[in-house]
Amino acid sequence: MLELLKKYRAFIAYAVFGVLTTSINILTYAVCYEHLHIANVPSNIIAWTLAVSFAFITNKLWVFGSKNMSTRTILNELWKFITARLAVGLIDLAIMYIAVDVCRGPAVIFKFIAAIVTIILNFVLSKLVVFRKARQVKDEGEAG
Repeated sequence: MLELLKKYRAFIAYAVFGVLTTSINILTYAVCYEHLHIANVPSNIIAWTLAVSFAFITNKLWVFGSKNMSTRTILNELWKFITARLAVGLIDLAIMYIAVDVCRGPAVIFKFIAAIVTIILNFVLSKLVVFRKARQVKDEGEAG
């Protein structure tokens, strides 16, 4: 059992922080759109910005274990993280625009659907692109 936890630690941590990140995203969107009556696209951008800020910190420190705190490393990871999240965020935005503004679908339901798509894409990009070097260093340390 302990072996399985070690093997899937990053995925489990990503799932936990992903739920929190997704909750921040959806709750912020719902408050902005449903209660503050901010238009769909600006509500989605506000929610995305808060969720991505939270996700970078949690992914760096606890999911992928990037402990290098040099300015260069942080800026490099932040740049890759934001670029990857922006690409996925644009997919999320397109889903929301088409589903809510064009097709007049239920906003919060489509926000959940968009969240599933973004969770999968964000994990893959974070693991394979953003924090790849941190993972390689950690893997080499565990192997040695």
